[in-house]
Amino acid sequence: MFLHRIAHAGKTRLLGAALGTAVFAGALTGVQAAHADTPTDTKAATTQTQRAVKAQDVINLALSQVGVSENAAGGGTKFHEWYMSSPRALETVARDGGSVNAYANAPWCAMFVSWVGEELGVRPSVGWDAYTVTHAKWFSENQRWGTAPKPGAVVFFGWNGGKRFDDIDHVGFVVQDNGNGTIKTIEGNTGNGRVEVRTRPTSQVVGYGYPDYAA
Repeated sequence: MFLHRIAHAGKTRLLGAALGTAVFAGALTGVQAAHADTPTDTKAATTQTQRAVKAQDVINLALSQVGVSENAAGGGTKFHEWYMSSPRALETVARDGGSVNAYANAPWCAMFVSWVGEELGVRPSVGWDAYTVTHAKWFSENQRWGTAPKPGAVVFFGWNGGKRFDDIDHVGFVVQDNGNGTIKTIEGNTGNGRVEVRTRPTSQVVGYGYPDYAA
């Protein structure tokens, strides 16, 4: 919890840098992207899985994780363990420096979002990283960024009310637009370092990333 608060104050810059745009390109065009780490012979199956997953499927899985909590050091969740064992951790260490072990107690809101996408087979359109700012930029670079709250959208928050990518502090999923200037969300690394359902004012939203869900 303590690291969670420090990280949001410092915008988790120690984890920064970009997600590969090739991942989203593969998801939207059906062309296999090298950075997606998906074997060529499974491309068709991966694309079919993505098209079958709906926004509500993502919301349901995220909601099923409510109550998962970090340890006293600010880590130790299944999301940390998954990220550290994934090829992406090696990529981001090569990109940013440090070591895979440094992720053990790192801020984990983006890891939570990434884990949900991985579990449902929609990683190429949800993205995977441990740094919120570059996750948001990745959506923007792939023309999947906007200002409308939609169920299942990946929502990026800036606690100071700023609307620049560099103002981003936190990330989660939209559950619903409440229609009164607030949204219902499901987030990791929030409150007392847990997965929780929250109600947030849209004034704190920098923007939304839109995965390519089935209709």
